Amino acid sequence: MIKLLNILLEASVTGKSANKESLGGYKGFVKLKELEKYKKWLAKTLRVELVEGYKDPGIFKAVFLAGGPGSGKTYIAKGLFGIPDKVNVSQTGMKMVNSDKELKYLLNKFGFGTDLDSLPDEVFANLTNPTDPKYSGLRNFAKDLTAERRRLYQNGRLGMIIDGTGDDFQKISREKAELEEIGYQTYMIFVNTTLEVALERNEQRDRVLPVKIVSDSHKEVNRNIGAFQGLFGSSNFMIVDNNEHKSESQAKKRFKMLVKQGLGKFVKAPIKSKKAQSWIRKNKILRGK
Repeated sequence: MIKLLNILLEASVTGKSANKESLGGYKGFVKLKELEKYKKWLAKTLRVELVEGYKDPGIFKAVFLAGGPGSGKTYIAKGLFGIPDKVNVSQTGMKMVNSDKELKYLLNKFGFGTDLDSLPDEVFANLTNPTDPKYSGLRNFAKDLTAERRRLYQNGRLGMIIDGTGDDFQKISREKAELEEIGYQTYMIFVNTTLEVALERNEQRDRVLPVKIVSDSHKEVNRNIGAFQGLFGSSNFMIVDNNEHKSESQAKKRFKMLVKQGLGKFVKAPIKSKKAQSWIRKNKILRGK
């Protein structure tokens, strides 16, 4: 279960706060039951997708995205998989999994906004640093909501596009092994940019991060590029250079070329795993197909 304070921190609309000293000038009010409420809503919302998932061409496929903040991973993913703006489902039925979505929602809901770089250092630590004495639990809350969404997708064996930074090689290695154990086939798209480009784009993002976080993440992610290539293998690993700004027509042409280079073949490839084939066969029988 998520580790949260009884209350999450939110700026007081009135400027007055009940526990001003202990809560760093903020008052909190979000209770743990909100996570359970969200889980129920999510399960209800995804019910049709989970039941009909075995029909999706992207079933039992998982694509990991790697690249630091400001690299343009989400933009690249939406272009490669044909995902419209404000939608998290690709044309192949694959679902985006990204904790940024939940974090942005929570930051806006509680009045902080998404320009984290403009927040006072103390408030930034309260919101994002689990080791801070006054840590609110907000970041963990967002991660747990995302984990629940992913758990439901994974239980339905739906195709997933897992959007992460890639700075933790061991974590991705474990997740890849876990998915392959239940029959998934995996692929990685590594989005590469210079640090200068990443910093420039970071300033243009909805959720602006402090320069140090962008720089440190960029360094760690690029340190892992060789290890990722070895882990996924050359046929299931694609590096996308995203330094140049391209017009919409240029971008579409490029995305089409990248899909032809191997990603399209991976998504459309027949299911290889015997476990996956058995799961699909049994689910068809259960639904009288």
